[in-house]
Amino acid sequence: ILFFLIAGTGVGVTGGSASKENAAAVTHVTAQPLLMTTLEPWNLLVTQTPAKEKAKEGETVVLNCHFNSPQRPSLTDLMVKWYKEDEKGQMELLENNVTVLPNNSRVFMSGDLSQGDVSLVILNVTVSDHGIYFCEVTLPDGKVVTGDGTKLRIRRALGLFGIEESIGTIIGVVAAGIGGIVVLIIVLTPKMRKCILCMRQESHQ
Repeated sequence: ILFFLIAGTGVGVTGGSASKENAAAVTHVTAQPLLMTTLEPWNLLVTQTPAKEKAKEGETVVLNCHFNSPQRPSLTDLMVKWYKEDEKGQMELLENNVTVLPNNSRVFMSGDLSQGDVSLVILNVTVSDHGIYFCEVTLPDGKVVTGDGTKLRIRRALGLFGIEESIGTIIGVVAAGIGGIVVLIIVLTPKMRKCILCMRQESHQ
């Protein structure tokens, strides 16, 4: 409505070049706010929940990731990427909304992209799936926003009376056992030497 009123004013006052220049100036001033609005930056927030997740071997895991942008209701033109970090380094799982792992149908993106839901599903988890998973969203202008990550721990059955322990616990128990044996050897070695010397002296007598 404002545009037509300005245009009508410019047409109605046609009595000279000065009037035309004024009309052009008014039109130019009113165009600036519209240009600033189209260049309004994205304000995207990527949220991963929970920060830590546990699962047993063979289960299905859903790693939640949601994003929203108050300025832009349409989110379908964004690119989503998932990657995992562990002791072996970084592994790409999903890029441009598509799984990139070769010959792997266990990992895929779920949820409705238009609603900002880009959660990751992992079917039949194994011990090798443990690590920290990151959800990354790339905006049309090239800006990248990454979530805080979700740490996934996998528990496995030892096959002994149905006992289940996490990988970290198993490693900790083994390390503690080895450490205890080493300490015992260090402590007992001097005493054993003394006993051996005593036995030798008694045999000589």
